[in-house]
Amino acid sequence: MPHNYVRPKECLSQRFACRLLVTSLVTLGLVLPLASVSASAASTKKASGTVDVLYAGSFLDLMTQKMGPAFHKATGYTVSGFSAGSTALASEIKGGTQVGDVFISASPSVNASLGGASNGHWVSSYREFGYSPLMLGYYANSKFAKDLTTKPWYDVVNRPGFLLGRTDPATDPKGVLAVDALKGAARTHHLPALNALATSSSNIFAETALVGELQAGQLDAGFFYGVEAAAAHIKTVALKGTELSGKYTVAILNKAPHKIAAKAFVKFLLSKAGQAILKKNGVTPIVPARVTKASTTTTTAATTKSS
Repeated sequence: MPHNYVRPKECLSQRFACRLLVTSLVTLGLVLPLASVSASAASTKKASGTVDVLYAGSFLDLMTQKMGPAFHKATGYTVSGFSAGSTALASEIKGGTQVGDVFISASPSVNASLGGASNGHWVSSYREFGYSPLMLGYYANSKFAKDLTTKPWYDVVNRPGFLLGRTDPATDPKGVLAVDALKGAARTHHLPALNALATSSSNIFAETALVGELQAGQLDAGFFYGVEAAAAHIKTVALKGTELSGKYTVAILNKAPHKIAAKAFVKFLLSKAGQAILKKNGVTPIVPARVTKASTTTTTAATTKSS
């Protein structure tokens, strides 16, 4: 008889002891039942796929460096984005040259151009989720840098040789606000030279290029939202006498190819995690986000759930 042979009665006793040991460990919480392990694994399974987000140029660094990676880590979805001036993006969506799932604008009014049957019914409603102040960002090594930090901005930007950049009001809401700031200061402080800056075409740059122009020293200063200045580590001064801000909205496009991923992105953006990222990077969250129908001007409070 082989020395390792176990008699039937002994075998049964060993099986009972083993079963008793496992049961005790499970009771004590030291071993998880197989069903619980399987359920736990299933609950942590993440999604895969892409969500195409078309967003305002001022969100470029925030989206690529912060929001996109955080969303991917939390859900498994990957953000594939395209950035440009909000007005220009809306035109491209209507024209079919840009196809996306989610549209983020820096101005609520831009959404109206995508609402209603006459505009292709691209957007039914949008959420206003945050705002960022318009500021004057300046080149740290500019010969005017000290004056910008010690004197009113409107007394410095109109000096001979000062190079001031802004975006095109025809394609970017920030360009509209920059013109408003210059004309408002011209009127309030009786500085007609600021009107010339507001109407000149020589100081206009694409939104996604303006940061680079300033960082390269090609400009002394430019108009930026706080969110993009913070992301690019641009020194800023407040535009005293104005209270102009970019108001950010998000909408799921009605013809979104990836509807489920789009809903997941909006839900994350409006969640506490998304709001924390916004707040840390120069955007003041609006809580709860305000919902507006694209074809009306009526706003209502919204929860952070996407619909």
